[in-house]
Amino acid sequence: QVQLQESGPGLVKPSQTLSLTCTVSGDSITTNDYYWNWIRQPPGKGLEWIGYITYMGNGYYSPSLRSRTSISRNTSKNQFTLQLSSVTPEDTAVYYCARNSGRSTGTYDSWGQGTQVTVSS
Repeated sequence: QVQLQESGPGLVKPSQTLSLTCTVSGDSITTNDYYWNWIRQPPGKGLEWIGYITYMGNGYYSPSLRSRTSISRNTSKNQFTLQLSSVTPEDTAVYYCARNSGRSTGTYDSWGQGTQVTVSS
């Protein structure tokens, strides 16, 4: 049974880099054909896909966030990390990590609980 857990600072200052880690248990992030996603939900708005890292370690990002986004992984710790640079208050959201299969694009079979990140000075 795969479980995902987000962790990281809940408060980030404008212009700084937001960094969150997703710790995965019950499955390896290198398992073939799975993709490890970051998704966020700003207050009062819908879910926004940020990007994912594949089981091979390749990162892919939403066009609107691509220039500021980096997703990396630490296979020894079975973790993957989101870095979002140059943040503004508009980046305030609940951030989720989630898993999907390459055979079910756009649907997620496992989610973390989510973590609130507030961008404020």
